[in-house]
Amino acid sequence: MQVEQTALPGVLILTPQRFGDARGFFSESWNRQRMADQGITLEFVQDNHSLSAMPGTIRGLHFQSPPHAQDKLVRCGRGALFDVAVDIRKGSPTYGQWVGVGLSAENGKQLLVPKGFLHGFVTKEPNTEICYKCTDYYAPECDGAVRWDSCGIDWGFDGDPVLSDKDRVAPTLADFDSPFVWEG
Repeated sequence: MQVEQTALPGVLILTPQRFGDARGFFSESWNRQRMADQGITLEFVQDNHSLSAMPGTIRGLHFQSPPHAQDKLVRCGRGALFDVAVDIRKGSPTYGQWVGVGLSAENGKQLLVPKGFLHGFVTKEPNTEICYKCTDYYAPECDGAVRWDSCGIDWGFDGDPVLSDKDRVAPTLADFDSPFVWEG
């Protein structure tokens, strides 16, 4: 497993090794012991899988607040997407900054999004499937969002995105009171 640091501390790009032949490939997308050897000791409790039919679908920017905040490990099962994490920890020297990475079924990359970061993505191909692990269970009372176009993210597409009603009416980052605090 290759582990890459990003410009935002704690946000990591993980690239599992693939073993391929004429049939296709095999890859371990998560191995607790191998991750612990890299200093990643997360306990995942829920796996999610979503399908976005249309390219240009944006899901996000989402978070779950304490006491049910979630770390997420995101990968693409089919198609391609641009995945983004935004720091929303009050007092953080990187507050409001974002990083993004192209995830695809072909490249096998994954993005680790820690608690205290917004998460979102835009689909680049039809019928893109997103699979992600979470370290806490979904709790509707802790569910939140920030408007997708309020953080200066270059989503890499032109035109109007396909959005949910929730994402369309989310507050801007400037109007958002984050429940997360940077702990240095």
